[in-house]
Amino acid sequence: MNEEQLISDKNSTNINSNVTSPISASKLVSKVNSLTHGNRLNPLTNPQTKSFATEKGKTLDYKQVLDDLNRLYPVHNLYEFYSKVYGIILQNIDSGFCAVGLYKEKSNCINLRLQDKLGNFYSTKVFLKDTDNPIVQVFTMQQPMFAEDVSFLKLAYFRNTPIVILPLLSVNKCIGVMIFADNYARQNVGLYTMLANCVALVSHNMELLETSDKYVNTDTLTLLYNHRCFQELLSDEISRAETSKQNLSVIMLDICNITKINKDLGHAKGDEVIKLVAENIRKNVREGDIAARYGGDELAIILPNTTVEQAKYVAEYLTYALSCFYIDDVGPVKVSVGISSYPECANDKEKLLILAEQAMYISKAKGYRDGMSAIISSADFNFWDDVALKSYAEVLGKRHAQLGVNFEDELLAKFNADHAEVPRNRIFEIATSLAGAIDAKDPYTKDHSTCVAKYSAALARAINLPEEEIDRIRLGALLHDVGKIGIPERVLQKEGPLSDEEWVIMKQHPTIGAEKVLMPNTSLRDLIPIVKYHHERIDGKGYPEGLSNGDIPLAAKIVAIADTYHALTSDRPYRKGMSIEKAVSILEEGAGSQWDADLVRTFISIAPSLGL
Repeated sequence: MNEEQLISDKNSTNINSNVTSPISASKLVSKVNSLTHGNRLNPLTNPQTKSFATEKGKTLDYKQVLDDLNRLYPVHNLYEFYSKVYGIILQNIDSGFCAVGLYKEKSNCINLRLQDKLGNFYSTKVFLKDTDNPIVQVFTMQQPMFAEDVSFLKLAYFRNTPIVILPLLSVNKCIGVMIFADNYARQNVGLYTMLANCVALVSHNMELLETSDKYVNTDTLTLLYNHRCFQELLSDEISRAETSKQNLSVIMLDICNITKINKDLGHAKGDEVIKLVAENIRKNVREGDIAARYGGDELAIILPNTTVEQAKYVAEYLTYALSCFYIDDVGPVKVSVGISSYPECANDKEKLLILAEQAMYISKAKGYRDGMSAIISSADFNFWDDVALKSYAEVLGKRHAQLGVNFEDELLAKFNADHAEVPRNRIFEIATSLAGAIDAKDPYTKDHSTCVAKYSAALARAINLPEEEIDRIRLGALLHDVGKIGIPERVLQKEGPLSDEEWVIMKQHPTIGAEKVLMPNTSLRDLIPIVKYHHERIDGKGYPEGLSNGDIPLAAKIVAIADTYHALTSDRPYRKGMSIEKAVSILEEGAGSQWDADLVRTFISIAPSLGL
């Protein structure tokens, strides 16, 4: 050895004397594996092995393997992850194939997915009852196993290939197996174990994430999608239908008599009925259909690429299946069914759901034919007939959020288009239905318009107005609050006094009623003075125009008194309805300033008989 070599060796010794030696590949892998498996793999690992073997006898670049493995994260798709892991193996080892099998508890089998080095994929199932199968043995014993014959895979392309089968262990739980085909499988088992550890942890995490997402989107009672998820999925499906120019239908089902069942038999019995209906829907809907619990006793189904007629067929099948069940103390299961379709009935999600609910309420009103549910689609009924509008009123009354001005504008446009010229003998019938729909937006003023119409007609008759004028006043009173169709429900249904900003909004309803509802309709224009000015005051402090005594139409003065009296004697969220005596005293206090004094005196004389 020359002098230069001696100096070099001496310097090297001095430099490294105070530095810890870098961990070797075998030590690193062994350390990682021991964290998960303890000493399980020791009998199979050659303690003399200092490096990993490849087909060509070259030393494996383990640092490159670890770098490649780190670049796989984050993971979004399990099978893509498995393929990339195998890709790392192929870059360094001439492996014949790699396979991953995950255990499925429901079918008690391992679903095996195999990929060869040519990029081909094969799938098979291994049932745990096949105890002689090495895959089952590895899964059960949670110990690795080597084999020279892979005929147990039942794949003709792979025979007499040395393999190692490893359990996928995560948090002391075996979730499946992983197989590597390699002529040097015994020498490389440490590396394969480390890869199996990574695959097990990623697979387990993805399973937990999927389970977590499932519960976030799942109704715990029915195991169907919940309302929030249903809304998101419907938006997605409508967008997809719009892009592909396809139909889409929504079926809405209401389970009949659930409230009575809960009251008479207890909520456990009601839950039993809901779960039964949900289970049958889940079993009988087609692949690709989306079922959800829409409300307490309401279920909904999204049917992509489905027309109204096809949706009716699905609904008929479901209702027939449900009619075959008989529950103790309840009897046969009955549902009301409504259907709406995109784009035939509506292009907007909110309108689609409103029309489906409306159809469902019409189904409930029509009951059953021959023991079967009445299946109603929004394309089947006249929107403005009495049953349809009352059903629409129920939908509005049930919803607590504002439907949106666009829908209400469309409703008014439809009303005016359909009733531009209405025979006088039908106007009252139509106005009654429309007033019912408006009243339903506020459950505390239900039937308010009908009562105000009755009180107004009584007062008009008491001052000897002509019968034709009495009819006009009654009709105007019936529609006096029609402008509330444009007022947000958060204002209409507020419990307690309105704020200044909310009063500004509320005071718009006489103008909305006159200009947006009545003005476009020639049959109703003569009612504008009643609707627009029924909140004016004798002293000029009313709204919307601040008219004083002589400028306020007589009919509007009459309706103002009737409106106030019914409001005072009706229950409100923040108070009970007043007695007749108390309401009359308030009218007397405001006579001459807020209301016409002569009309108040006449109204007080007839007030005790108005309830008869």
